This record gives sequence, C-alpha cells and structure tokens, in this order.
Amino acid sequence: MSITARAVLFHEIGGPDVLGVEEVELPAPGPGEVLVRVEALALNRAEALFRSGGYFYQPTLPGSRNGYEAAGVVEAVGADVTAFAPGDLVLSAANRELSDHGVYGDLILLPETALVPRPAGVDAQTAAAVWVTYSTAYGALVERAGMRAGDHVLITGASSGVGTAAIQVARRAGAVPVVTTRTEAKRQRLLELGAEHVIVTDDADVVEETKRLTGGRGAEIVLDAIGGAEFAALGAAAVEDGTLISYGWLNQQPILLPMQWPLTVLGYNNFALVGAPEGRRRAAHYIGSGLTDGTLRPVVAEVFDGLDRIRDAHRLMDSNAHTGKIVVRV
Repeated sequence: MSITARAVLFHEIGGPDVLGVEEVELPAPGPGEVLVRVEALALNRAEALFRSGGYFYQPTLPGSRNGYEAAGVVEAVGADVTAFAPGDLVLSAANRELSDHGVYGDLILLPETALVPRPAGVDAQTAAAVWVTYSTAYGALVERAGMRAGDHVLITGASSGVGTAAIQVARRAGAVPVVTTRTEAKRQRLLELGAEHVIVTDDADVVEETKRLTGGRGAEIVLDAIGGAEFAALGAAAVEDGTLISYGWLNQQPILLPMQWPLTVLGYNNFALVGAPEGRRRAAHYIGSGLTDGTLRPVVAEVFDGLDRIRDAHRLMDSNAHTGKIVVRV
C-alpha cells in the first residue's frame, strides 16, 4: 500500500528556483525502515552546494531530493525495527546520500539507522536546527582535535550554523573562541553569542589579529569553513604543532596547505561520526546534555512556514545575510 507525500525535488542544477514541491508515492515501510511525519526542517550550506552542483558529489537527476536535517514524529515502522515505534519524536541523523534520502518533505521514509531520538523537551523547530551543526562542531573540535580548556580556537565563517554552534561547543569546554566574519554588521551578534573576539576580515588581517589577541602565540585549533588559497595562510595563525581542520569549502578553488610545520591538518567529514552507531550515540548524548544544561542554545535566524517557502529559504542561504540556522516549519 503506497502513501502520497509532498516532497521538494529538483531536475537540474542551479539556483533556488530549480526547487519545486511535487506529490510522490512512498511505499509502506519495509524491513528496517521508518516512516516519519516531518514537523520542521533546517537548511545547511551543503544543500545549497548540492542544488547548485558544488558539493563533493553530484545529485542524481532528474528527480533529486535534498535536505539533511529534519525533526518529526514516527508514523509507522517496518519489520525488524527495534529502536523506534509510532509516536516517537525523532531527528534525521544526516548520514545518507541526499538524492535518495533527502528530508525536504512532509513524509519521509528512512532506514532506522538514519534516525536518532529527539532531545527531551525540545520543540520541533528548535530540534531541527541542532543535529548537523552541533554534531559537526563536537566531532571536529572535541573528538578529532581534542580541544581542551584554555585552548584558543579560531573559527572562520562564524555566522554560519556550524560557526555559531562551534562558539558554544568551545565555550562549553572552557576554550576561547576567536571568530571571523567578513563585515562589521555581524560583530555584535557574534559577541552576544559567546565569541571572545571577533575579527572582521574586510578590515583586519586574520593572522596578525589572531597573534595579537593570543599574546603572539596563535590558536591551538583552527576550524575553517572556507578553504581555497586562504587555508594556507591560516597556518601562520596557529601555534607550533597546532591543529587546522578543514570542514567546508565555501571557496570552490583547491585548498592550499600551509607550510608552518610541525602542524596537524585534518579534513573533517561528519559522516565519519554520525555514520557509526557509537558516534551517533556520543553525539546525541553531547547535544542532549548541552540543551538540558543550557550551554548549547541553537541560533535560529529565520523560520519560514510551509514547504512552498523552500525557495525563499534557499535564497536567504545564498545571500549570506543570516546568522545561525534557517528553518522551514512543515
């Protein structure tokens, strides 16, 4: 027995206007599958890159889905599903290929392993905004870089969803977040969100300012969302034997490596964490405990009502005018 659902699909790469809402038929959940009614979804930069052909893999066209991050309620489960039951509140774990398992829709069918429990007491639109950003910041800074209290952490592109989450993850560990943003307009907001220092890259040199703000030492960890040739320069902003993490490539040019050895350079992919059951468990515990004790507070830039606003949501993402997460209430 099939189920009619509304899903956002695209048939060619391009700007936000390639996205459209269409009716699709979903089969009943098979073995190991879960049907989820989506209450809210959140956008990630990866989805804009995927839509426009700039992600690290290409969409399967025509009829590609999109979207990593959704909060919803379990409607039905297939045979052999043991972790979830109808009525459970869940989040998508953002560990599946987007063309087949994108979550932009009102009903989605996912493998049991592509879901995690929703943190207790968290509403849908807040919950939709937490998983990818906080699991990425936690996985990169805590699990991979071994961030410790007192570390200075240089966070580039800090007004993004991951950037704002990384500020809070650093603060939670007792580290010192030093962040960058391109223009003066976002300085005050980033300070309010917990940044210790804000470097406006239109007006100041990132390396010089980082050295000045750290008493000439540099940052123990650099978390970079931009890549390109600028990545090489960030080596000079790090302490000797520091750690540079590349997790994004807003600059589509090849990433150049720094030469300030000794230095550890990591390429971080969140699938390495959320693709494994133990990684999902650790990330879910970290996020849930942080929401409970108040050290993690999702930053939502704007909420759009209805799947039909998905193009507007992507236009805001492309504008880079927002700080934090963009959410669509389904």
